Amino acid sequence: MPFPIDSIDPSKTALIVVDMQNDFIASGAPLETPAGRAMLPILQRTLAFCRERGIRVIYTAHVFRRDGCDLGRFADDTAGPLARHTGLVDGTPGIEIYPEIAPHADEIVIKKHRYSAFYGTDLDIVLPGCGIDAVVITGVTTENCCHATARDAFFRDYRVVFLSDATASNDYPDVGQGSLSATEVHRATLVILSRSTAHVMTAEEFMARTLLGTQLEAVEEGLTLSG
Repeated sequence: MPFPIDSIDPSKTALIVVDMQNDFIASGAPLETPAGRAMLPILQRTLAFCRERGIRVIYTAHVFRRDGCDLGRFADDTAGPLARHTGLVDGTPGIEIYPEIAPHADEIVIKKHRYSAFYGTDLDIVLPGCGIDAVVITGVTTENCCHATARDAFFRDYRVVFLSDATASNDYPDVGQGSLSATEVHRATLVILSRSTAHVMTAEEFMARTLLGTQLEAVEEGLTLSG
């Protein structure tokens, strides 16, 4: 494991929930990601654990203005929902976080216009301001917004945990290089990230390492007081 994270300090860690919006998760949505809906129970348990342990939860929402002036190169995909303004349009119900994992009133939602949650946002101001040095990536899609956010976090020297069973992808049709199933896309991205960017682990492993970090902190505090 090139970038191991054996224990996690809740006070210095943020869970980033990437783009779990109606337009990605709801049945029949323009960017529907069925695997994202399937992993909701795992993400719900992870959210509950983080809130209980004092790990800050930050959501992202991928949005574009109604007139499309911020689409950039996304406008080139004229057959896609973004260029046709039928998906991720700011101010519509589709950009809201899926109700089953809705943010609490005090939790931050970062609006972004590109794959990475760091690009053109204030996330890299918010995280240091909260004392965060490690991020845990969840959400959709594994290979695009989750991957880009993990990479940008790594480039900014955050420690990165990537949850293998709380991220999800879509099937890729053949556009000239062959097709890939969602499972293949997901696995390939995890393999790449685990070698180059993050400690890839399951949600259960993340929880266990967090509990270990809490225990170690308690031991260290006890030693300090006894000394």
